[in-house]
Amino acid sequence: MLFHPTELSGAFVIESEPHTDERGSFARTFCRREFAAHGLVTDFVQCSLSHNRQRGTLRGLHFQRAPHAETKLVRCVRGAIWDVIVDLRPESPTFRRHIAVELSSDNGRSLYIPAGFAHGFQTLTDDATVYYQISEFYVPELSGGVRWDDPAFGIAWPFPPTILSGKDRALPALADLNLSTTSIHSPSNGSVTGH
Repeated sequence: MLFHPTELSGAFVIESEPHTDERGSFARTFCRREFAAHGLVTDFVQCSLSHNRQRGTLRGLHFQRAPHAETKLVRCVRGAIWDVIVDLRPESPTFRRHIAVELSSDNGRSLYIPAGFAHGFQTLTDDATVYYQISEFYVPELSGGVRWDDPAFGIAWPFPPTILSGKDRALPALADLNLSTTSIHSPSNGSVTGH
């Protein structure tokens, strides 16, 4: 695997290195030793699939608060998505900044998202399926989010959303969150030092 640091501290784009022959290809998507060698979380306690029927579907921007703040490893196993993360760590030099990465079944990339980030995506194809590895168990009362179209972030989504849940439409703006009292970053959950 190839680990590419992004401009947001602790976030990585990870490329698999497929081995091909007449049968097709084979590639590792996770290796505890390689992740540990890069100082990344290696303990994922839940895996989830998100199937999205229609191109333009937008999910996010979501996070889970401390003490169960989540590190995620996300990949698109069918179709393609525009994956977006926003740094919500008030102490970070890249606070409020975001990156977007195309993840697809063709390019085989994964996005490593440290605790302290909000995450969302928009589908670029019909029938896009997203696979998550998550470092913390889901705790509904700690689930939160921030608006996908908050001008504080200036995210250029590929196109206006065709489908957006009522829950995501009702998410607050960053200005309405008190990140000091609703921390989404917990160093004790295995996050990389220096995030």
